Amino acid sequence: MKVIILAGGFGTRISEESQFIPKPMIQIGNMPIIWHIMKHYSYYGFNDFIICAGYRQEVIKEWFSDYYIRRNDVTFDFRAENKVTVHQRDIEPWTVTVVDTGLKTLTGGRIKAVRNYIGNETFMLTYGDGVADVDLKALLKFHRENGKLVTLTATQPGSRFGVLQLKENQVLSFQEKNMADSDWINIGFMVVEPGALDYITGDYMFEQKPLEDIVSDGELACYRHDGFWQCMDTMRDKEQLERIWEKGNAPWKLWED
Repeated sequence: MKVIILAGGFGTRISEESQFIPKPMIQIGNMPIIWHIMKHYSYYGFNDFIICAGYRQEVIKEWFSDYYIRRNDVTFDFRAENKVTVHQRDIEPWTVTVVDTGLKTLTGGRIKAVRNYIGNETFMLTYGDGVADVDLKALLKFHRENGKLVTLTATQPGSRFGVLQLKENQVLSFQEKNMADSDWINIGFMVVEPGALDYITGDYMFEQKPLEDIVSDGELACYRHDGFWQCMDTMRDKEQLERIWEKGNAPWKLWED
């Protein structure tokens, strides 16, 4: 089953780094966040990736073109006409297709642009800037049992701030807002039937008109995720993910080194 990763946006809210590279290539623990996402999918046996690139798409292509060399030991023999010998080690069994889907294309248009690479089959779809410990096998089972065109994963992110009840200048109560108080939000990690592509009739945000029409037809299911999820929208998010990774117990790291 193919995994489509949306990786073409500008990342304007983390422009400190995305002015030089696409947001999915911003590193967590010396590896791009898109690598972390792909390792998660690969852990569950999904190894065929299609990356919907756009802004600075050449950076993504160059990184993957060098990946095989970087992940293996290499001997450069300058005496034998610059012979290069790659001493293969264990490396991910990935197939990665990077598609330039346009600089300013919206998410629906990016998905539509890779339709020929998807074929007429069920596929996974997610964003290139968020990590989680979603059980992807359970998600796929849920999708098949519900029989809808699209299943998205939702979580309750909670609030960063305490909640105050005020009367004029006096605080009547103070409490930390917990998960149960917050709304459910779409975090990606979708399973999509090919028929859903017919709802993308123009360059729309997939999360707007296409999904709204799919909802109207009763064809959108929601898989509730109560575990870890964190997007990388801002430098604060990146720094938080870095701290989690450096502690050696990142919840999304299900794979073995």
